[in-house]
Amino acid sequence: MLSGQLTRLLSPVSSAQGRGNAQEIFSVRPTIENPPTNWINPGADSFLFTVDSDSYVSSNFRFFQSFEFSFGFAGTYRRRPVIRCSSLNGGEPESVDKEAESVQRLLEEKRRAELSARIASGEFTVQRSGFISLLRNGLSKFGAPGGMLELLSQWTGPREDYPKIPEAKGAIRAIRTEPFFIPLYELYLTYGGIFRLTFGPKSFLIVSDPSIAKHILRDNSKFYSKGILAEILEFVMGKGLIPADGEIWRVRRRAIVPALHQKYVAAMISLFGQATDRLCQKLDEADSNGEDVEMESLFSRVTLDIIGKAVFNYDFDSLTNDTGIVEAVYTVLREAEDRSVQPIPFWEIPIWKDISPKQKKVKESLKLINEILDNLIAICKRMVEEEELQFHEDYINEQDPSILHFLLASGDDVSSKQLRDDLMTMLIAGHETSAAVLTWTFFLLSKEPSVMSKLQNEVDSVLGDRFPTIEDMKKLKYTTRVINESLRLYPQPPVLIRRSLEDDMLGKYPIRRGEDIFISVWNLHRCPKHWEDADKFNPERWPLDGPNPNETNQNFSYLPFGGGPRKCVGDMFASFEIIVAVAMLVRRFNFEVALGAPRVQMTTGATIHTTEGLNMRVTRRIKPPIIPELEMPVLNGNSGGLSVVEPELAQRVIHDHVEVAAGHLSICLSIWVELAAYWFVVCTVGVSPLGWLFAGVVVCGGGYLVCVGGCQFGEAAVGGCGGRLSKI
Repeated sequence: MLSGQLTRLLSPVSSAQGRGNAQEIFSVRPTIENPPTNWINPGADSFLFTVDSDSYVSSNFRFFQSFEFSFGFAGTYRRRPVIRCSSLNGGEPESVDKEAESVQRLLEEKRRAELSARIASGEFTVQRSGFISLLRNGLSKFGAPGGMLELLSQWTGPREDYPKIPEAKGAIRAIRTEPFFIPLYELYLTYGGIFRLTFGPKSFLIVSDPSIAKHILRDNSKFYSKGILAEILEFVMGKGLIPADGEIWRVRRRAIVPALHQKYVAAMISLFGQATDRLCQKLDEADSNGEDVEMESLFSRVTLDIIGKAVFNYDFDSLTNDTGIVEAVYTVLREAEDRSVQPIPFWEIPIWKDISPKQKKVKESLKLINEILDNLIAICKRMVEEEELQFHEDYINEQDPSILHFLLASGDDVSSKQLRDDLMTMLIAGHETSAAVLTWTFFLLSKEPSVMSKLQNEVDSVLGDRFPTIEDMKKLKYTTRVINESLRLYPQPPVLIRRSLEDDMLGKYPIRRGEDIFISVWNLHRCPKHWEDADKFNPERWPLDGPNPNETNQNFSYLPFGGGPRKCVGDMFASFEIIVAVAMLVRRFNFEVALGAPRVQMTTGATIHTTEGLNMRVTRRIKPPIIPELEMPVLNGNSGGLSVVEPELAQRVIHDHVEVAAGHLSICLSIWVELAAYWFVVCTVGVSPLGWLFAGVVVCGGGYLVCVGGCQFGEAAVGGCGGRLSKI
């Protein structure tokens, strides 16, 4: 019987069809000439049919690979393999997930190998005809005006005495079929640390070389802006710290960074603990009811609650309530993510943005958020005016330790609009990234029980049953390494975006002003040249007693929080928030992917999301009793004083003598039991009262002898034990 079905888009085996078609760089799907007749209609715009192709047989199950073709109104056919699993003995398989996962991995490796072979063959390499170059040289010989030659130079790119950046081509719709950073990795392995990816008239430079990333982010950062990112986020963040460039960015960074001082971060540790404790209560309830939980959404809510209180002292309480403001925040956040992957900016079309229901909802959500932020700013201003303020660099208000309060107390002279942009930026950036890190950390932990065990042992020994403090952050070394490794495998965000403001040299390649650049953090973090077992989750790849890995000591091959002047200002805040959450959760619960849960896959947004959530079975931990080691002082006959005996040897000696004493005592007890039985018999056969009295005296006397004998035997045993220990 058919017991399970797993589906995943993979590359086709055949590459004879559709060669040279630009769409195949990501969604490598050849066309077929004649559609078969066994159609199924899954939706209004396409038809599907499946054809079994081949099968994989394991010890218990047979996995069939079939190909699913879809026919759209455009008249094209596409194929995608489908994996189906069935038990060979006709019963339900006991380990379908493991077997299916193994086959999926096999097919994934096959797909990657095929795509790599096609890339290596030059199928996706753009070859320039050279006609324009010949024309330019010919016109130069005939004395053509310099302006015309310059125009041709801009068209053809850098002069031919420089090496040309390798170029590949892709399809815009491919971005929507799978996370775009996945095929970028395949292309990187072939084209190297820098290449140009062309989508129709638009092109991007893809950077996966640490030295070039270092040049852009740190050494020559003033020559680069946020580019596309600023354009996408302008509607929600305005001129906030992330999208802002130039002088606005410098001024705002100088104002905001001091607010994140050590005393503030220490105060936030308590906030992290309280928020995570509320999440623990929710998980306790789910465990009591035997319910699975969708952890990604819960992580998103707990981090929203944290950032609301930390940035502008607002309690979203999103873990327990779905209020209008919570819905508004998520509406705006999803819109920002959608715009980041949309090839055409529909939201800029004048008529469309006024009639689109989605855009209307986004506008209403933004209006609600802005009204609340304006109200919070006004309340905080009144509070600052009323307090007897003595501002200093470690200033913090006990009632309202928020960043907003610090900025107003510091005399930050900015408009409410700019302050609102800053708050919105911190709300969006500080909430979504932390939630994503927690999601993928627990996904990785659920697949590595040995790592989870080590993590729980450390948390038990450091924290016990109390909330974490700032002092614990340095003690939770293995916890920190787990998070370091999670950020390496699932960087948030997976790509950093820049735009060149001037002509520059990237490595040996010249680039012109206005180039849009994607620095692939995903590629940097999984590069097989820089990392041993790059795809393996191994928190111990960094020594526990070594420095915390960052862009500097890893020479820009590791960028968990970016690098250079525009590195994330909240890196310490985010790190401690995640450490506290992970420690408190693993101390109380065990986590495993829920039975029958959909396969955890990635999708692209501002950060890396799952396609269908992270459904987990969360159960309370049952801790084994802690048995202290025995270390006892005994009289040492050789030295005449007290010495400490090896615990294991002392335990063995004591055990032997206690056994002897117990044996002697059992003999005395057996005698007494026999006497008691005799008394019972005498009483039941109707003997005279004198006989009863005699039997009672015998039994009581026997009991006394048992007690005395037992004590003597015990004293002899202990004495013998002490004598043996004194000789050790």
